[in-house]
Amino acid sequence: MNLKDAQLAVDHWISEHGVRYFNELTNMAQLTEEVGEVARIIARRYGEQSEKESDKNKDLGEELADVVFVVLCLANQTGIDLQKAFDAKLEAKSKRDHDRHHQNKKLK
Repeated sequence: MNLKDAQLAVDHWISEHGVRYFNELTNMAQLTEEVGEVARIIARRYGEQSEKESDKNKDLGEELADVVFVVLCLANQTGIDLQKAFDAKLEAKSKRDHDRHHQNKKLK
């Protein structure tokens, strides 16, 4: 599924299962919360913090999907074609960063 189809799927889900989109500020708060849940898993599972027993069954993929879902909601409600924006960003980063990353001694 590409981003355009994902945006349509989220919009369909909202119309079928939700009443309406939460407002943009609420979704921004939700996005922050979801990113925090991802950060908690990463910090404890891959970082130096110890992982609590209650966190060991947390699914990183599920939490990342929550982030994507809210980002898609925000794109839909603000009129952003995320596929177009992502494609343009990938092209810009490819041009800007190709040589920079290949020359970065820290990455070798």
